[in-house]
Amino acid sequence: MTKHEEMQAFVRYYKRENKKTVVTMAEISKAAIAQGWPVPPPVSGEERLAKQFADAEREEVRIDKKTKRPYRANLALSQRLKDGKQLALWIDTDEATRSQMVLAMGKYREQMIGEAVIGTNTVEHWNRTNPKEEPLQFPLDFGDETEWRRNAPVEEESGKIA
Repeated sequence: MTKHEEMQAFVRYYKRENKKTVVTMAEISKAAIAQGWPVPPPVSGEERLAKQFADAEREEVRIDKKTKRPYRANLALSQRLKDGKQLALWIDTDEATRSQMVLAMGKYREQMIGEAVIGTNTVEHWNRTNPKEEPLQFPLDFGDETEWRRNAPVEEESGKIA
């Protein structure tokens, strides 16, 4: 059993023992520590700062000067190291080469497809296990919604949809 599988089993145990269906991970962590789970070593300041920089890069959105539409300013590429670990490399959309953009957008699309597959499977499972309820729908054609959002009014300063 992997560490994550052990953690998942503990969450199920905690919910069952406490007769809960909704929990926070803070309460799960507190209970796990009380039952002897080892507390992981603290993250170094450098690691925490690197994560904050990655979060900042992921969050940045710019506005196209001609179309006035928002776009993602920074994209992550993955590089597999010899030891098997992955290294995230960040590129600026305005400085990226075509090949970098192809890789980054391919990764972006794969993440979207992965979410669509697991979402579809989840809805299918819920519908199967709740046959007396009205079946949930999970449409995957985002064409209309994408165009609606692309054409929604944009606030001037923040670039966020109004």
